[in-house]
Amino acid sequence: MPGSTRGSSGSVSDAAWILSQQWQTRVGRPVSESALGQVLQRAAPQLGGGGKGGIPQAYGVTQYLMQHGYTLWTTYQPASRFWPFQWIEGGWLLALSVLLIAVTVWLVRRRIA
Repeated sequence: MPGSTRGSSGSVSDAAWILSQQWQTRVGRPVSESALGQVLQRAAPQLGGGGKGGIPQAYGVTQYLMQHGYTLWTTYQPASRFWPFQWIEGGWLLALSVLLIAVTVWLVRRRIA
């Protein structure tokens, strides 16, 4: 089952299993961490809060990046899928175990005869 994907406007529950997060530009191109670092370095005086034109610290880095055209895409599995995944995985592992035990018993009986 593929994970759900949301842009910057959506919120992900703290209980969700986050598979990946990636910043993208307005045109949908992935942004490297070094490029984001350069953007934030230029914005450091504003992000520090306080002085003239400074952005209050409550504003935060994420909001700054979103305001400047970057979108954070998160791929995740909701917490509600935890138990169904456990049952699915447990089921196929049990079936595989039964199959392997049956093949082992068959091979041992065949060699004895």
